[in-house]
Amino acid sequence: MLCYTLVENMEFKYFLTVMFLWALFKFLPFVTSDDGLMRVSLQRRNLDVNTLNSARIKEVFNHGGLRGVNDGNYLSTDIVYLKNYLDAQYFGEIGIGSPPQMFKVVFDTGSSNLWVPSSKCRLSIACYIHSKYRSKLSSTYTKNGTSCKIPFSRGYIPGFFSQDNLKVGNIIIRDQEFTEITKEGSLEFLAMHFDGILGLGFQDISVGQVKPVWYNMIEQGYMTQKIFSLWLNQNPDSNIGGEIVFGGIDWRHFRGDHTYVPVSQKGYWQIDVGDILLQNNSTGLCQGGCAAIIDSGTSLIAGPTSVVTQINHAIGAEGYVSYECKNIIHNYGDLIWEFITSGLRPEIICVDIGLCSRNGSRRMNDDIETMVDDENLDDSQQTRESPLCTLCDMIVFWVQVQLKQRNTRERILNYIDELCEKLPNPVGQSFINCDNIPTMPQIIFKIGNRSFPLSPEQYILRVEEGCSSVCYGGFVGIDVPPPQGPLWVLGDIFLGAYHTVFDYGNLRVGFAEAA
Repeated sequence: MLCYTLVENMEFKYFLTVMFLWALFKFLPFVTSDDGLMRVSLQRRNLDVNTLNSARIKEVFNHGGLRGVNDGNYLSTDIVYLKNYLDAQYFGEIGIGSPPQMFKVVFDTGSSNLWVPSSKCRLSIACYIHSKYRSKLSSTYTKNGTSCKIPFSRGYIPGFFSQDNLKVGNIIIRDQEFTEITKEGSLEFLAMHFDGILGLGFQDISVGQVKPVWYNMIEQGYMTQKIFSLWLNQNPDSNIGGEIVFGGIDWRHFRGDHTYVPVSQKGYWQIDVGDILLQNNSTGLCQGGCAAIIDSGTSLIAGPTSVVTQINHAIGAEGYVSYECKNIIHNYGDLIWEFITSGLRPEIICVDIGLCSRNGSRRMNDDIETMVDDENLDDSQQTRESPLCTLCDMIVFWVQVQLKQRNTRERILNYIDELCEKLPNPVGQSFINCDNIPTMPQIIFKIGNRSFPLSPEQYILRVEEGCSSVCYGGFVGIDVPPPQGPLWVLGDIFLGAYHTVFDYGNLRVGFAEAA
């Protein structure tokens, strides 16, 4: 599907060209085969304790809150979330410029811009340990210079747009617009094992409405099928971490047929998922459907805290013990029970108790996750609900779920008291007893009327620390209110179990069991 040609010239120039390309391709991470597919091999790094301590989605913004070029171009999507990429395990190499300057990048389906550090990044220590793009060394560089801000971690990283040729695998994409980052101020950048990000999302969420790389692949005739597919190798002993295939599908990387579901909202690769089952029981929140973003830029699975807490309880995860959560149960548990069983509308129970005002936007405390509903991202202008309001809402929800299972009041309130102990801790991760992995339940996602189970071995992250192992739960909390939420972010834990096809031509995503 994708190929390259060498233009013949004088014999000596031809010889030099061949030798140059041989030397270049020898070190580029791509594989070609008789089927004509273009493959980019992915490297895998092992996660460590420090990485997992910082691995979480930082904030979720609603209503297109991110500014783009010159602070004047708003993203059109309804949801933008920030992540720090510290838990990104898979990355590959690309080349920018002529001759190509090589960079390690995360191929990220959860964003849409291409960015790398700039030679003009001089005041950040992190820039000195990463490869930097030098426009003066490229004969195909075109100046743009328009300033921009890329969403990252706690807010933004500054930079400016440039244009140059881009080498991905064995093809050259002409005149690709990208961002040169001029400041990497956060300590998180020092821990990154890669230089930048190559976004594979839609142009709708691209800062400055820059055309994503794979759009240009299609328009410049490199992809006969408007798809790309992702395989993440779960074998820790393999030298190959995974593979992204542009323009097709490698049948060797999956078993059976793909189940395809439509993209529900362009921007992210966002789909609808059904219920999430735990020990074959519904966790309640997504029985009527939830949104899910397919995100190769994070290792974890993020979901509503009320569901993640149920999962943590079932797998014995030891998380953050919330005194406030237990306080609500002890002080208001009986009242909540009576309100629900008497038929009072659940959404007003916490208002009647006095823990919620329903005034303005809602924001959870940083010990769980953060939600902001503000176009200007000005925290000082936010009207915040008390964290007790959020906890109260979750307790009401948990009581409803347990009532459907016909449990008694005493048993339900005791169970919810236990759930309070399993709330995700301030940095998101939950500790697991490694010896209990064989007895832990499957967790099942319903997608497109099909079940997609994850085994404990797939959703538990085992980290070697000295002579012993530390195990972490792979689920963290993220809370997005309707109509955009509830929202799941399915990262590499899910994508490692299921080979994934991103079908732009038909606006759908397909999953099959990974081989």
